[in-house]
Parts: sequence; structure tokens; C-alpha cells
Amino acid sequence: MNVKYKKYIDYIASDIELPYIKYLNMYELKQDEMRYVLSKVYNQPVSIEGRNVYNTDGNEIYYENSDGIWIKKEYDANGNEIYRENSNGYWYKREYDHNGNEIYYENNSGYWVKHEYDHNGIEIYHEDSHGYIIDKR
Repeated sequence: MNVKYKKYIDYIASDIELPYIKYLNMYELKQDEMRYVLSKVYNQPVSIEGRNVYNTDGNEIYYENSDGIWIKKEYDANGNEIYRENSNGYWYKREYDHNGNEIYYENNSGYWVKHEYDHNGIEIYHEDSHGYIIDKR
């Protein structure tokens, strides 16, 4: 890729908006150019299969349908999905303990839930934003 064209692609990466694929299609970019742009957007190497974008661990980090409806995802170092957002404004985030148990969940409506687990992975505490509490500690 020549320097001038690389600057053009870098400009697209800094200017891109959601929905990404629909936006990139307006530029009529080739697949490797789209991969380059999205790698800059996600600050990591990505692969593209159709309308799905994957990180190097093979986790889907972005999907978009032909109407521009999209879903973005993030993962922790263990491959657990920790964030999801879609074009309708819905989002949630999650946290996990070192054993992969979900210990916290929160979504855009304000709902949240906390969990604690014993050393066998059995839930011993549950509390949520509706005031529901179970304590088996």
C-alpha cells in the first residue's frame, strides 16, 4: 500500500462511524482494506467473515446485518463476554471471578445483580437491584 493511499485508509479509520460495514461499503474498500481499517478501530488485528468481525482469539467482536443493525462485543482475557451493545441502544456488562463465574451484571435499564460463589463454584450470595437477596454464606 503506497504512503498516500495508507494515509487515506488511516483517515477512514479515524472517521468511521457505526454501522461500520455499511459505512465502509460507501468507500468501496477491498476486504483487506476493510480489515486494516477495523484493526485500527479495534486497536488489534481482526479477521472478517461476511459481516462478522473476529479478534485473534476467534471471538466475534462485531456483527452487522444488511440493514445496518449491529452488535458490538468485548471479552476479557479468558474469553468471557464482558460487554455487549447493539444499535437499538441496549447494552450490558458483566464481570467474572477467576473461576469464570459471573459475579456482576448490569444493563442499560439500570438492572444489576451481584453474585458470590464458594470454592466449589456454588452460588452463596445473590443480590439485585429489585431488592432480592439470597444469602447462604
